[in-house]
Amino acid sequence: MKIAIVGAGKLGLSIADMLVGGDHSVTIIDKDEEVIERYTTSLDVMSVLGNGKEVVLLKDIGIGSYDYLIAVTDRDEKNIVISSIAKKLGVGKVIARIRDPEHLAQRDFLMENFHIDHVLNPDLAIAEEINKYLVEKYTLSNGVFYAGRISMLEFEARKLPAIVGLTHSEARAVLGAVTVAAISKNGKVIIPGKSDSYTIGGEDWLYVVGERDVIDGIFRKVAESGKYTDIQRVMIAGGGKAGFYLAMMLEDFGASVKIIDIDMKRCQYLSTHLNNVLVLHGDATDMNLLHDENFEDMDAFVSTTGFDEENLLLALMAKQSGIEDVIAKISRDSFGDLIERMGVDMALNPVDITASHVGMLLQGTKVLSSQVIQGQAEMVQIAVGDDMVLTGRKVSAMKIPDGMMIAAIQRRREVIMPDDDTTIEDGDRVVILSQLSEAFDLEKLLKTKKGLFG
Repeated sequence: MKIAIVGAGKLGLSIADMLVGGDHSVTIIDKDEEVIERYTTSLDVMSVLGNGKEVVLLKDIGIGSYDYLIAVTDRDEKNIVISSIAKKLGVGKVIARIRDPEHLAQRDFLMENFHIDHVLNPDLAIAEEINKYLVEKYTLSNGVFYAGRISMLEFEARKLPAIVGLTHSEARAVLGAVTVAAISKNGKVIIPGKSDSYTIGGEDWLYVVGERDVIDGIFRKVAESGKYTDIQRVMIAGGGKAGFYLAMMLEDFGASVKIIDIDMKRCQYLSTHLNNVLVLHGDATDMNLLHDENFEDMDAFVSTTGFDEENLLLALMAKQSGIEDVIAKISRDSFGDLIERMGVDMALNPVDITASHVGMLLQGTKVLSSQVIQGQAEMVQIAVGDDMVLTGRKVSAMKIPDGMMIAAIQRRREVIMPDDDTTIEDGDRVVILSQLSEAFDLEKLLKTKKGLFG
């Protein structure tokens, strides 16, 4: 496909990096000459210096011949206008990043009248993942995800004592014909490779994939019947867009929410737009303020400030105070090992999540279903066609990177737990587990023989 990306910020470049892996023809447009020079020399893309709102520029690059335009500049209004102009000039489809709650409230109107095909909202996406984690955990979600005859089950290892202390490969002898596809260890989701040997701890969460009846049998062993705990108290540090969206969701669920922000004007906005949320003006790193607000009694603490270092500090403080669920928004992959050592329950990168959403949109009907795992990885089920590069190849020949796994294959009515000698066939339904940060390699795996999906 031919794809134009307007805006060479973190998200735009992350999307470009992912798409290059799938053999797309990518054009990046930005009016910052330094940014264009710095990044496009390292990416196999065409770079255009200029304003994406200019009709002349879009005509000059032949935008009418492009399949997609993705507008991810720093302002919603720019993205809306750019998308609308590009659509009128004949581009196939447009995707716009729209973040502000006021715009989101009239999203359908904007999409219809400005001819926008898809909307990206990183802040809403991260809030939805956090809300899902908290609400499903406290409302007895059974943790089973179905994809045809293949299922994935998530459960805490302590519920099956026989596997605690075993490596993930040894656990398969206890669990049966399943694949231990991912392990959440101290808040970090790990997809084990063939050479890895992770010892399972009692507090680890396992994600096992297999045939539906086998998974249902394991579920009956680990389910805690009759247990119900309603989440009641949540504190959110950071009243930006992600914190605002999350507070709205938890408020609708019925939780008691406190949100802290250091900016008085932002607090005034939050107070007028959130009905049953206590808004506190102050520094979330001030322990006196936290103690005054019964910080230690919270069921969950979520840090969504605009600074990774502050989010990590707050997460550490919350963990040391004994709060059960601690979640942090983290934008830098380099903090991964630190997060694992700190024991944060969930760390999410909004750029990775949003880039993954773009990948799913572009892959279209090839993707039958997808399920995000703790905001860090995803389970994708794809329909294999005879034009795909993986068709007719053995798993061992695919050079699957660390952070990715072919977990199961449904071939007509049969479910196959693949090994290195398994060959992918036309018509297979393949379940792949992948770190969100491995979007580039996932695109490479799913491309067609003449370029990703033609």
